[in-house]
Amino acid sequence: MKKIVPHITIENCKEAIEFYQEVLHGEIQNTKLADGIEMFKGHEGKYIHAELHFPNGFAIYFNDVFGNEPIKGNNIEIGLDLESNEEINKIYNALSKDGQVKMELQDTFWNARYGKVTDKFGITWELNYQK
Repeated sequence: MKKIVPHITIENCKEAIEFYQEVLHGEIQNTKLADGIEMFKGHEGKYIHAELHFPNGFAIYFNDVFGNEPIKGNNIEIGLDLESNEEINKIYNALSKDGQVKMELQDTFWNARYGKVTDKFGITWELNYQK
């Protein structure tokens, strides 16, 4: 495993990440709007992904709300940036056993293998292997 990344789903993501940038003195990077992506039609202007980076190599990922509004407190997920296809498959299978798959493990438009699982303890994990 390369790193663990907190991921915050929040209304008005652009406003929120700019606030956290000012408060925490981070640098906003890798923003991606929903504009022009078919599966996000109707959500133009919202961030599907944004990152706040810090000098020590730490980062927090953010995205706007798409669909059901999260309940405050469960709008943070743990993201694992994994090193191989074998590793992502192993972790995905282990976490999804007795858990709930939120997004099937699949190849994505951002050239990664990705899946989302809530484990048997109610913790939601985002799994990403950048190819």
